[in-house]
Amino acid sequence: MDRRRESRIEMALPVRIWGVDSYSRPFMHLASVRNISSLGAVLQNVRAKIKPGEMVDVQYEGQKAQFRVVWVGRIGTLEAGAVGLERLPEEPHIWNLDPARCGEVANG
Repeated sequence: MDRRRESRIEMALPVRIWGVDSYSRPFMHLASVRNISSLGAVLQNVRAKIKPGEMVDVQYEGQKAQFRVVWVGRIGTLEAGAVGLERLPEEPHIWNLDPARCGEVANG
């Protein structure tokens, strides 16, 4: 059984991500979204070494929002390069679609 609090939408969207890595060095590069929810997203192809709890900025189609890193895929596993993000409550929803409504359509 899925333990997630809400439905997710699988997709592939190009994003720009930036922040400070675990060595206190600034980074900025392109990554891609693997899935989204109204509370966050999973990115893949993240090259920077970042830690859970860090803040990162994500930009998609000119819109940007700040997210907290919740988990980071371990090197040597299928999740390597993946990062789970949680959108901060005061930040805008930048994906241009509502995951809750998409879930209703898919399940309805």
